[in-house]
Amino acid sequence: MRSLIDIIDFTTEELDALIRTAVDIDADPAKYAECCKGKKIATLFYEPSTRTRLSFEAAMLELGGSVIGFSGAGNSSASKGESVADTAKVISCYADIIAMRHNLEGAPLVAALNASIPVINAGDGSHCHPTQTLADLLTIYREKGRLDHLTVGYCGDLKYGRTVHSLINALSRYEGIETVLISPDELKLPDYVKKDVLEKKGLPYEETTDFEAALPKLDILYMTRVQRERFDDLAVYERVKDSFILTQEKLDLAKPDTAVLHPLPRVNEIAVGIDEDPRACYFKQVYNGKLMRMALILKLLGEAQEDRANVRKAEIQAVCRTKAGRTCPNPKCICHTEQELPAYFRNLGGVDRCLWCDSEM
Repeated sequence: MRSLIDIIDFTTEELDALIRTAVDIDADPAKYAECCKGKKIATLFYEPSTRTRLSFEAAMLELGGSVIGFSGAGNSSASKGESVADTAKVISCYADIIAMRHNLEGAPLVAALNASIPVINAGDGSHCHPTQTLADLLTIYREKGRLDHLTVGYCGDLKYGRTVHSLINALSRYEGIETVLISPDELKLPDYVKKDVLEKKGLPYEETTDFEAALPKLDILYMTRVQRERFDDLAVYERVKDSFILTQEKLDLAKPDTAVLHPLPRVNEIAVGIDEDPRACYFKQVYNGKLMRMALILKLLGEAQEDRANVRKAEIQAVCRTKAGRTCPNPKCICHTEQELPAYFRNLGGVDRCLWCDSEM
């Protein structure tokens, strides 16, 4: 069964096709109004969410389908100790497709390996958020008319920001992408992303703490919030939470056509006055996210007759290893809580990394 767990699950050609479908949906919504009639999506949200959950639900409703699910782990059998694997098997009896957000990294992959219906990763901890990336790609395309030959700056929390990791991965497959990483030292982009994505593909990038100096060169400015919920040490959070704030004065240093994106929710990292600036695109991202989730649901349900589950398991077994005594060091990894889940690891860029969360073993 085909699922979307990581943005790299789709080829560049598939991403481009999703964009074309989303643009067509926007141009002629009536054409798609009953495409999912009789189909149900289960939104399994173990973490709080406004945009992502409602976006999936709106997407399915506008395709003529219906919605079931829950909006908190306390409202599900997870509160009784049910595993993600068992939940996926149960929900497969009720719905046609699953959208899952989970605080543990790797949980949607576990669900996909056990469900008999497609699973969409709606965010797993600080690991991946591929459907937000789809929204980002469509927004960039609609603002710039292309996804190549762009200078993209990421500012704020680059360590825990799963949207940043996913977008860097997606854009790395297009030609002429230059990356500028703007963050405090405590929130720098993880080395494995730099090594396995940017350096492996020979893509130019720079790291800086000088926000103002970076702004004039950017075609895209991708702002992120410093996420309190990802910090184990709140003292570190308090020290860095206001590190980079985009004001109108700073934005005036940027190009007249620089597009400002943000996955939301915003706290104080973008001044509210900037909302009226034509370069502000973050509310457009919300709308574009619904369109791309509609396109994604159509794609996965259209491919649902293909038996991909056993294929994916075979692919994992072919590239991964286990070794007695080796465990993932990430306490937020699903492998520590799921029943009988192998501590799989694979070699990426010369380093052994956990299959479920990509942490260095």
